[in-house]
Amino acid sequence: MPNRRRYRRVTMPPPMEGFKPFGIPMRELEPVVLLYEEFEAIRLADYENLTQEEAAAKMNISRPTFTRLYEKARKNIAKAFVEGKAIFIQGGTYITDDYWYRCYDCHETMISIKPAKHCRKCDSDNIIQLNNQSGTDEKI
Repeated sequence: MPNRRRYRRVTMPPPMEGFKPFGIPMRELEPVVLLYEEFEAIRLADYENLTQEEAAAKMNISRPTFTRLYEKARKNIAKAFVEGKAIFIQGGTYITDDYWYRCYDCHETMISIKPAKHCRKCDSDNIIQLNNQSGTDEKI
């Protein structure tokens, strides 16, 4: 019997919703989904240059789990690059201590310790919460 699935700690939301190949209209692209925790694994290992042990500790998961997550993220990114697909960053099994918001008017990504109603950059109320109230999102 497998162990229960642990929520992966994600400390920073991506500054964008995804990527698309240059020169191809979005309506003609098939997307590849990169989960928030996969984005976090790439960020910690490749951008922050942490070892897999350090990154796994930050995400509150085991090192073998981190390795599987990291490899899946790399495969998804490679598939998108080689096959010319869009990358959507969304969903997953994660937990966060903060509230994440994105403003649709100025495209600012905000992190707040309490719920927000307005963008702190442009004061617009046209914002969307990226993570749900409980801090987890199991939809894919």
